[in-house]
Formats: sequence, C-alpha cells, structure tokens
Amino acid sequence: MKKIIFFIFIFMGFTFFIFSQKKIKAYKIDQLVKRISNPDTIYVVNFWATWCKPCVAELPEFEKLNTDSAKTKIKVILVSMDFKEDLKTKLKPFLTKNKMKAEVLLLDETDATMFIPKLDERWSGAIPATLIVQGNKRSFAEKKLDYEKLVELIKSRKK
Repeated sequence: MKKIIFFIFIFMGFTFFIFSQKKIKAYKIDQLVKRISNPDTIYVVNFWATWCKPCVAELPEFEKLNTDSAKTKIKVILVSMDFKEDLKTKLKPFLTKNKMKAEVLLLDETDATMFIPKLDERWSGAIPATLIVQGNKRSFAEKKLDYEKLVELIKSRKK
C-alpha cells in the first residue's frame, strides 16, 4: 500500500511539473507583426532576454500591467530574444521559477537588419525595448521602464 501511495505522489508531482510548464511559441517576425495588428487592441510588446539584467529587473512591471489590464483591450506580450536552442534549458525554467503569467513568445530570427525595421526604425537592437502599438499608432522606448511610464505610454496611445 505504501508503494502505491508513493507512486501516486510521484505521478502527481510529475503531472504537475509537466502541466505547469509554460508553453512558448517561436514566432518569425512576420507572424509577430501580424499578431500585433488588431487596431482594437493596444499591444505592449516588450523585447527582453533571460541574460539581460535590466530586462529581468523590469519584468515585474510588465507582469503588474498584465494583471491590471486583464479585462481591458490592452495586451502584454513578452518577446524573448533568447536563442531558440535555450528554450527548454533556460527560458522555460526561468518563466516557471518566476511564475510569469503574461504571454511569452520567442522571436525566432537571427538577422536584426531584417526584423528591426519591421518593428520600429528607431530601435538600435538594444534591449530592453518596448513597443506600444495600436493600429498605425506607435510608441517606442529603448530603455528600462517602470509601471508609471508604461501607463503613461499606454494613455498616450488611447488619444
């Protein structure tokens, strides 16, 4: 009986681990551009990586925004710039450990000269970087942001 209970706990733990893993989809740049094209929604798109300390430091601000705007037409998307081969070994464990709830995509591109102009000409490629998009209206910040600055950028998009 003890062995059965032991195996049940092991199975439950394994099942919890498998289902608690955040699903991440790798996107090409054209898929991302299409994903953020609905003019009825304000997209807050943050470009970050697990190896970027300022990026990681600002993630709680985006998580708070994601929670606060859950019932609005504001959508937070965290676009990881980590390498695709690090998806399972670095990115997913990082997201699980930090209990990230916002949508996370992996940008599956290597040619910055091709994908940066499709997002914003002002972007040098440095991260953290945040793009606020609603239809043809765009705001862009290539720096670490706090919650108040995020809200300010979003309000300017609603006008």
